Amino acid sequence: MSESHQHALNTITAAQLLPIAATIVAAATGSKVAGILPEPEYALGTIIASYVMWGMSVPMAFSVLVIYYQRLALHKMPPREIVVSAFLPLGPLGFGGYTILNLGKVAADVFPKTHSIDPLAGRMAYVMGFFVALIMWGWGLMWMALALASIYKSRPFPFNMGWWGFTFPLGVYSLSTILIGEELPSRFFRVLGTIFGTAVILLWLIIAAGTARGAWSGALFHAPCLANLKPKQEAIERASSEEEKQVENSMTSGSGESVLPEPQPLPDGRSAPDVEE
Repeated sequence: MSESHQHALNTITAAQLLPIAATIVAAATGSKVAGILPEPEYALGTIIASYVMWGMSVPMAFSVLVIYYQRLALHKMPPREIVVSAFLPLGPLGFGGYTILNLGKVAADVFPKTHSIDPLAGRMAYVMGFFVALIMWGWGLMWMALALASIYKSRPFPFNMGWWGFTFPLGVYSLSTILIGEELPSRFFRVLGTIFGTAVILLWLIIAAGTARGAWSGALFHAPCLANLKPKQEAIERASSEEEKQVENSMTSGSGESVLPEPQPLPDGRSAPDVEE
């Protein structure tokens, strides 16, 4: 939301998810911290805070995904320079599922120790967390297919800093896949998570090498979102110079003798007297 700028639907990208992903990361960190705290009361407070942050971020990410899907359905694909952002929906879906499942695991251990809510509350949180994580994983699989199709359709696309958008979404989606495979247990999910993780490592190495090469040559420091800023600035300067020429021409034409309007006849047929200068 903006107070002074109005956004069109065709300018919306998946980058709108980035501020929301920070809260999901905080919730995931809380789920890990709660599992190692020695005091159950402190762990309980951390779990509750993590659930609250998960509720603040994941439903909002779903809302943004709906808007982004509408943008893709009504308009053409994003430009090649930012087509990598098509992978960003995997971030909140992958890490959101990982977080809710990990919170359920910790709650199943902490809730009975603190006698919170109900003796079955921890197990219920774990079971519900698993199925929510599995559903979010399936939704992420659909977005991965759309992202791969977008990448294939837009090839070749130039290397820029946006390529780092490959690493985080696919990395957290790999974490969710591996955790689901451990909890089932399922060899399919474990092997698939290993494949995704290996792909992330290879992508990181490729992008890191490209970043170092681009930084050394100076070609990397280019913002795709500002690509049309120079033509707009030139158009503004051209319009301003034309306006200045028109003002100068009008001043030049008015520097000669002033032309007075011809006297108009009065209603009775007489001429109006001349106006003295």
